[in-house]
Amino acid sequence: MPYRVLVTDKLAEEGLALLRAEKDVELIIDTKLAKDPKALREALKEADGIAIRSGTQLTAEILADQPRLKAIVRAGVGVDNIDVPAATRQGIVVMNTPGGNTVSTAEHTLALMLSLARNVPKANESLKAGKWDRNSLTGTQLEGKTLGVVGLGRVGLAVAKRALGFDMTVIGYDPLMSPEKALEHGVESVSRLEDLWPRCDFITLHTPLTPETRHVVSAAAIASMKPTARIINCARGGLIDEAALIEALNAGKAAGAAIDVYEAEPPAVDDPLVIHPKTVVTPHLGASTEEAQVSVAVEAAKLLCDYLIRGQVKFSVNTPTLDRAELADLKSYLDLAWRLGMLHTQMDRGAITKARLIYRGEVALKNTKLITAAFAAGLMESALEQSVNLVNALPLARERGLIIEEQTAEAPGDFGTLIQAEVTTERKTYVAAGTLFGKQFLRLVRLGSYHLDAHMDGSMLIFTHHDRPGLIGFIGKTFGDHGVNIAQMNVGREQQGGEAIGVVNLDSVPDEAALDAVRKHKDVISISLIKLPAPGELPSWLSA
Repeated sequence: MPYRVLVTDKLAEEGLALLRAEKDVELIIDTKLAKDPKALREALKEADGIAIRSGTQLTAEILADQPRLKAIVRAGVGVDNIDVPAATRQGIVVMNTPGGNTVSTAEHTLALMLSLARNVPKANESLKAGKWDRNSLTGTQLEGKTLGVVGLGRVGLAVAKRALGFDMTVIGYDPLMSPEKALEHGVESVSRLEDLWPRCDFITLHTPLTPETRHVVSAAAIASMKPTARIINCARGGLIDEAALIEALNAGKAAGAAIDVYEAEPPAVDDPLVIHPKTVVTPHLGASTEEAQVSVAVEAAKLLCDYLIRGQVKFSVNTPTLDRAELADLKSYLDLAWRLGMLHTQMDRGAITKARLIYRGEVALKNTKLITAAFAAGLMESALEQSVNLVNALPLARERGLIIEEQTAEAPGDFGTLIQAEVTTERKTYVAAGTLFGKQFLRLVRLGSYHLDAHMDGSMLIFTHHDRPGLIGFIGKTFGDHGVNIAQMNVGREQQGGEAIGVVNLDSVPDEAALDAVRKHKDVISISLIKLPAPGELPSWLSA
């Protein structure tokens, strides 16, 4: 009996032809189902796989109780239109095609940059209106200018490569690419965005949209740029504070912007960003080339056939190729390592060059390679456009020049099991260690040289300070005044009156005013706000 594959969005004929050519595949194309959730749910009951683009929404309701459905392939990168946790719970593999749009998006970025630099849209309008106005349309050349690339993934590096061909200087920011690896691509890496903004003539964004990257181009960031700087966004709407950008353009504090993606799509016809004379705008065309459409369709078809017919998994965003019994046995260790990775990546200590995991006690006898992959997934997931899981975490780390080493010691030491993560940046090495109490309670037991006992969940304020009377009371009162309840507090110190570290677990995320008040206290040295999942909340690749 052939595998039934459903296609509900428009796919290039080359991809459909591959599916038709497989004798073990029965292809059904029905794009009307994308607009009819009830009918789509019924159709999926008789399907083994489905290939979609952005038009089809696969919600938890649609995916519930689908015993036949085995695989979903998104012809494109983003899987926002798929409820991945729901698919995982149903045992459905979700795959995407991360490489198909790279060249298309990179070329569109360069097209917008050139259009912005040389006033191409204005010149086109002017000449078609019967004017010959050369003086007011003088532009600027790319040669000799500095391009800042925020996010050095596939697209960011493809843009950098093309910009170097224009004899531009390229500097980049990506906390998960080592400076040495960036330099191999001709890119000078900076460890802080604050060091990138003031140096650039052009700035292009190529990072996923996460709570950490939302409005990464903020009013403060724009204020630190050259007034002649030009900003390009072909990545995700929401990376730019659009109101702040409009204000800067109006005040002459930014020379221009080229925008392909918006916070609200489609934007209103009178959207100030769209109609502003200093912007070049396109309607989300980054991936809209014939070649990109063919590439993602062909890749999607191959992924479905490889999985359904040959049992091969590539570019899975949710399901590692693991024995379920082993995964269940490792669940607590994987959760602990994942959270250690997430903690490290939020400490804001510069670009990471390498990491070392030390396993002691019971955990040293487990499959530490998988646990290391979980740590890598936590370390990278907020910074990459591509979904990161146990399958792709370590290859993605290697691809970005990030070295992750393992060391095991079966002797338990102070704890029955201990995972110690040492992360090295160009500034120094940072240490965090965690353990399990029982089989499910996760504890942070070391930060740097300090020993403590803190919960590893929710909002955490980590602060280094001078060990002085009254500071803990001040922090409690400050958060109380701002309506933030303290759930747990733990302090580690080496000697009375010296430097110490504190970890405060909070019931909600404090606002900037509360954090600023703590930051300004005379005995506080530094603070970091860490956001970890709630207790028991697991990544999609572990929650099945």
